[in-house]
Amino acid sequence: MVTLQVSNLSLAFADRDILKDVSLTLDGKSRAALTGANGCGKSTLLKAITGQIQADSMEISRTKGIFISYLAQSDIVLEDKSVYDTAEEGYARFSRLEEEAHVLREGLDESNYLQRLERINEIEELLESVSYYRRQERIEQILQGLGFRRSDFTRAAGEFSGGYQMRLALARILVEDPDILLLDEPTNYLDIDSIVWLKSYLKLFKGGLMLVSHDVDFLDDTVTTVYELFKGKLTRYSGNYSDYLRQRQIEIEELKKRYETQQDEIEKTERFIERFRYKATKSRQVQSRITALEKMEVIEIPDHLKKISFSFPPAPHSGNDVLIAENIHKAYGDNVIFDGLSFIVRKGERLAITGRNGTGKSTLLRLLAGADTDFTGTIRDGAGVKKGYYAQESEKTLNPASTVLEEVESIADTKDIPRLRTLLGSFLFQDDDVMKHVSVLSGGEKSRLALLKILLHPANLLLLDEPTNHLDINARDMLLKAVKAYDGTVIFVSHDTHFIKNLATRILYLSDDMPEFFEGDYDYFSYKLEEKEKAFLSLKADEKKEKKAVTETKQSAHQAQKERRNQIQKLERQLDTVTADIDRCQLEIARVEEEMSKSENYSDSVKISRLVKRKEELDRQMESLNEQWFSISSELEEISQ
Repeated sequence: MVTLQVSNLSLAFADRDILKDVSLTLDGKSRAALTGANGCGKSTLLKAITGQIQADSMEISRTKGIFISYLAQSDIVLEDKSVYDTAEEGYARFSRLEEEAHVLREGLDESNYLQRLERINEIEELLESVSYYRRQERIEQILQGLGFRRSDFTRAAGEFSGGYQMRLALARILVEDPDILLLDEPTNYLDIDSIVWLKSYLKLFKGGLMLVSHDVDFLDDTVTTVYELFKGKLTRYSGNYSDYLRQRQIEIEELKKRYETQQDEIEKTERFIERFRYKATKSRQVQSRITALEKMEVIEIPDHLKKISFSFPPAPHSGNDVLIAENIHKAYGDNVIFDGLSFIVRKGERLAITGRNGTGKSTLLRLLAGADTDFTGTIRDGAGVKKGYYAQESEKTLNPASTVLEEVESIADTKDIPRLRTLLGSFLFQDDDVMKHVSVLSGGEKSRLALLKILLHPANLLLLDEPTNHLDINARDMLLKAVKAYDGTVIFVSHDTHFIKNLATRILYLSDDMPEFFEGDYDYFSYKLEEKEKAFLSLKADEKKEKKAVTETKQSAHQAQKERRNQIQKLERQLDTVTADIDRCQLEIARVEEEMSKSENYSDSVKISRLVKRKEELDRQMESLNEQWFSISSELEEISQ
């Protein structure tokens, strides 16, 4: 098995230690997440491992011939080749082997026949194992899985937006089929269909994986180990991201106790120093305590794990029918986006709009917000409806001359003024950041500030377009909790599966087909999406079986087909049984979680302990059922091909 071992990795910028004696090991079975606060050095660590930046010190040991692929978070520039040719570059190392085999065949003679033939056979076996001779099929599967249409394959990469160029860079990385795959925020530019596809692909990926992501559900479904980077140090935790959070919360509670004890000790020491600083008889004791304070390692809570909170202003009263859309028709020239779309949004509903990029999600939100009136049909607001609309271009409404703090002070209620700095901190504006002028903020910072302004404004219908973009996991969790507690109505566009799963009461899925509504239950929606998209890929199809099947006699072929049908039916029955078990388990988990959320149960330690234990049992059962489901589905997929 291939292994990559990194130790004693250190890197400093000026007087700041970014990485301090970092060590980690990845092998062909690794499924690891790299987490930490924004700016803590996650991307720097990945770049140091791959040699894109030089560390101050690092010892690295790797299996001979190991191939490592790295997808950066941004700033990828593609050559002006076609989409297909760019993706095919992932096979470059195998193309060189094919050229080597060709040269060897050309030079075959009696003097070197056996030696060269052995090398040719070795190359041929390797090329067959990586599907090199069937690369067109595999490249097309990957491109389509990441949202490219067949008509895009011949277009120049430079014609696409930055987001689609990042998708193409990801496609090329996946085509490389490396031994170790390092991905920095791979879902940032993906729509929900592509996220579902990528999740399924990575489950079947045969190499080692380390990824950085702010999508909790994506991490939970793909990793079994979490590395936390904090103050330059790397700590390993077993389990998926939710397991890591549970383990870390126990540690944080203990850390808080130690922090409070330390703060008491510091306060007492400082009082002693202040009281006796100028008494000669106490100078030795004073100096001793000053030295002790200077040497004390101050306990800190990691920023990305600090509990932050935000609450909406109370929603003004509205009628039960908040918004009615009837027979909406919207087109850009000959490109029809919606034709006859009708629906009603009720008071208190959380409607998620999701689907493939380019299917009209943001367009629909603009129509509902009244920002776009170029359509036919009717959109009516209910009685007393007051809208708050956050669009991707909302940063254009900011005043460049204002500071961050002045910008939110301009719209905040008087009662919110004392907590504005705390709220800004929740949206990643900390310390002196609040005094920055809007004109110097990055695009992501402007988007976060515009979102906070929308959320501070009293409204009973929130229209939010990708509200979790540019937020880290902690800030996303804060926003999720705030929206769940909000007493108004929400219509939101999102590809964040965790956000949709935990918030949506109804889902509107937009694709190239007719718009489709799903009532609640994101898991059911996700399952149907996987079925529809045929997400599971066979990465290592066995060509020998196909060749053997071609040469079989009609009689043996008929018998093989009959056995194959029986096996498919058997697997389908097993899959139906497991699916039903999953549905029942999900219902029981929902019931237990509802019981756990009831305030009257918090004071009953026996009952809450029993519920927690039951929840853990159900989670283990769900994990086992999901493994069964994926195993059966993969086998069924392979047999059905």
